Amino acid sequence: MAAAAALARLEQKQSRPWGPTSQDTIRNQVRKELQAEATVSGSPEAPGTNMVSQAREEGSAHLAVPGIYFTCPLTGATLRKDQRDACIKEAILSRFSTDPVAASIMKIHTFNKDRDRVKLGVDTIAKYLDNIHLHPEEEKYRKIKLQNKVFQERINCLEGTHEFFEAIGFQKVMLPVPDQEDPEEFYVLSEATLAQPQSLERHKEQLLAAEPVRAKLDRQRRVFQPSPLASQFELPGDFFNLTAEEIKREQRLRSDAVERLSVLRTKAMREKEEQRGLRKYTYTLLRVRLPDGCLLQGTFYARERLEAVYGFVREALQHDWLPFELLASGGQKLSEDENPALNECGLVPSALLTFSWDVALLEDIKAAGAEPDSILKPELLSAIEQLS
Repeated sequence: MAAAAALARLEQKQSRPWGPTSQDTIRNQVRKELQAEATVSGSPEAPGTNMVSQAREEGSAHLAVPGIYFTCPLTGATLRKDQRDACIKEAILSRFSTDPVAASIMKIHTFNKDRDRVKLGVDTIAKYLDNIHLHPEEEKYRKIKLQNKVFQERINCLEGTHEFFEAIGFQKVMLPVPDQEDPEEFYVLSEATLAQPQSLERHKEQLLAAEPVRAKLDRQRRVFQPSPLASQFELPGDFFNLTAEEIKREQRLRSDAVERLSVLRTKAMREKEEQRGLRKYTYTLLRVRLPDGCLLQGTFYARERLEAVYGFVREALQHDWLPFELLASGGQKLSEDENPALNECGLVPSALLTFSWDVALLEDIKAAGAEPDSILKPELLSAIEQLS
């Protein structure tokens, strides 16, 4: 619509006495593309997207979802975005009293954000432990000088490493150093731990295999009765990387520049810009319309793959082994085998999908003279809501 308005303004300008110019050619090309796009889609919407999605302040009436929430994997607590890091750190620290080895490993991988530095430090610790395992009789491998350059640069700089050494059986001891007057601090492996080399090997494997503790996105699964409002989404600001004020400002700037952009951009340039726009969204809210009209709703990361949506739907089905398909607006099939990211499908920041049983399955059911029974699990239907 904006591009069409820009063309109209251009056509009102004084006509030139000479033949077509490059600007005329571009204008004609834009007109052709607008007509072609209108013929194909009938609307400016991209597949699966919903043009009525809006950013609203939390607490507004009729929000499709109250906000973005997460679940702490250690405590099960439900958290807002701004609570994630503090809650996970607190949960990790509370575990030192019961399982200091596991807690120190989680601290190393979670508190330190530079993944390359963490890998280097973890690999160095593993090398120390390998030397002890391979040379149990060599006393030099059971001592680690804390002022050693490698230790300082790779290990001392990481949070949680000292707790790990102490948890697996190392003790800090001041030892004399040859040709040096003052003693220095070392980590020395205790005799009790040395007598159980298998424990060191187990702790090393745990350290190498660990991943950062991350809060899990809460799907906030909800089921709604059939509703004509199924395609309307009013989203809280959490769904957008930009604040509400930044979104308004960007809209004003785009409005001011619409004439220049719509005339000078080629179709390829517009498509590239649309892809950049999709990356602004971190989350997306999806609704799946089932054959009986009921709606299944869940929250996803915009970069999650389509298989996550299929898995989410499958978990809600009474017969989760039956094959089905998901369709975007316009009947476009969303292939689980291809497994694209949701933002690559245009399913951001919200979308209404359609659930369809596999065609061969429906034919078999009809041939048997039966009708598909209730689709969703009874416990989900018992909590069904009215969409407002």
